[in-house]
Amino acid sequence: MPVPQGRGLVSRSLLREDAYRAIRDAIVDGTLAPGERLTDSDLVTWLGVSRTPVREALARLEQVGLVQTKPGRFTRVSPLDIRAARAAQSVTSAMHELAVREALPHLSTMELAAMREANARFANAMTRDDVDAALTADADFHSVPVFASANDAIQNVLEQYTPVLRRVERLRFSSLSGRNSVAQHDRIIELCEAGDVEGAVLATRTNWRTLLDLLEGLPSDDETPKSRVTSNDAAD
Repeated sequence: MPVPQGRGLVSRSLLREDAYRAIRDAIVDGTLAPGERLTDSDLVTWLGVSRTPVREALARLEQVGLVQTKPGRFTRVSPLDIRAARAAQSVTSAMHELAVREALPHLSTMELAAMREANARFANAMTRDDVDAALTADADFHSVPVFASANDAIQNVLEQYTPVLRRVERLRFSSLSGRNSVAQHDRIIELCEAGDVEGAVLATRTNWRTLLDLLEGLPSDDETPKSRVTSNDAAD
């Protein structure tokens, strides 16, 4: 679908980080579809900002694999790259495992309660088939040990690679297979509460590995049909 209509979605004091997040989230949630052409003018109108933060945001999004650019020809939302998603899954899983390992020895009862609350919201969202709410609750659940670890390096790496996986997770949480995460989350909480570091790390790994099953079921890059944008590019 095209860039949403309307002017001044956010304040004109929007910082470059906000522009990046706004466009990134629109790609992840499917508002900006794979293969969708992106123009500075459309994005400027939509966000209500100047071209500079938009161009900086697009450059960052290209670095994380969500945008493709050919100077003088096009800027577009990247098609789902299965190889890149597999690589992102490996890195993301390792970072969440490390976060649990570092956070668990001093994880507070309040933080455990926050994980339970997030998982309850996640279960409710899955029951209602509310993919957006499920993604938000899932992110809230996993963010507790990440922030509790107080490791900025983990947070920085996840900031780079998680958006690629969120596109895949939208497919996962749209299916019945995503419901298994509720029990897996409960198991992680149980092991964290028991102080079982290795068990909690293994349970976290198991939870994140479920994405691999979904990725295995998707066509590889060589099998993915050319998008309408790709075919149009050939005529440029």
